Amino acid sequence: MSVKKNILHILESNKGKTVSGQELADMLEVSRTAVWKAINSLKVEGYSIESTPNKGYSLAESSDVLSAEGIRLYLNEEFKSIPITVHKTIGSTNTEAKILAVQNAQHGTTIISEEQTKGRGRFGRDFFSPSDSGIYMSIILKPELNIENSVLITSAAAVVVCNAIEKFTSVSPKIKWVNDIFIDNKKICGILTEAVTNFESGMLDCVVVGIGINVKTKNEDFPMELQNKAGSIFIDDDSFIRNQLTAEIINNVLKISKKLENKDFMPAYKQRSMILRENILYKKNNNWHEGYASDIDDYGGLIVFTADGQKITLNSGEVSIKKK
Repeated sequence: MSVKKNILHILESNKGKTVSGQELADMLEVSRTAVWKAINSLKVEGYSIESTPNKGYSLAESSDVLSAEGIRLYLNEEFKSIPITVHKTIGSTNTEAKILAVQNAQHGTTIISEEQTKGRGRFGRDFFSPSDSGIYMSIILKPELNIENSVLITSAAAVVVCNAIEKFTSVSPKIKWVNDIFIDNKKICGILTEAVTNFESGMLDCVVVGIGINVKTKNEDFPMELQNKAGSIFIDDDSFIRNQLTAEIINNVLKISKKLENKDFMPAYKQRSMILRENILYKKNNNWHEGYASDIDDYGGLIVFTADGQKITLNSGEVSIKKK
């Protein structure tokens, strides 16, 4: 690691505590000038570092810049060595992850960015990804799954994100089939899963799981057309540390990817559903139809009774709760 990254790792590990410049220089076997230059560079990148003469440097406990060093502190021991790249800005983390996947990136490789300029949602839609307030990440997975079971990854990721949010907050997120997460009837997270398949074996070569979360995006910062639809986990609390939430999601996505075919997460997915036992509108063949959301099967398919009484299963597509 570079001097700057090593210093960041030490400061993140001692958040709120003062570490002397001489101590940093001795630990890293560099000059005090090299330490000073690295500290100034970190400040330029947005890290809240207090410099106290004759005492040293302290990273504020409220510092919330996403970093590989900050995330690794909270990763399970078995995942601490996965490749993590954090960008200040990027077009799309999923696009970058797919390039790395083709280059045979290892299982668990994670791409994160403070901002996306070409964030993507389902059906080619844009995903609003402003800087310094969200988590935009893509994880490369290499599960031993056949193509038919690939939909399980999206369902599992939705449960993981809900559980992670609930662990650190007092809110109870809901899942809007198939891949959106809501709090107080506003979308705070979207999940985009893209698979690379081997058609000869019928197995997945790898899967890119893209997760975009509005952590503390203010309502007025959303485009006007999204202000009544999109929300954030936190509205008035700027103290929440995104590195910890990011690590919790990575830990549990990697953990659950080992046992997807057990489908242990499906009861939680169904329990968190916001459309079950609701009258809905669903899109099929580019037309909207009315139906009743009866159940979700073991593969994440939505079981619907149509307006004329037929029972069908939707494996993809768009749905919305019918307004009363």
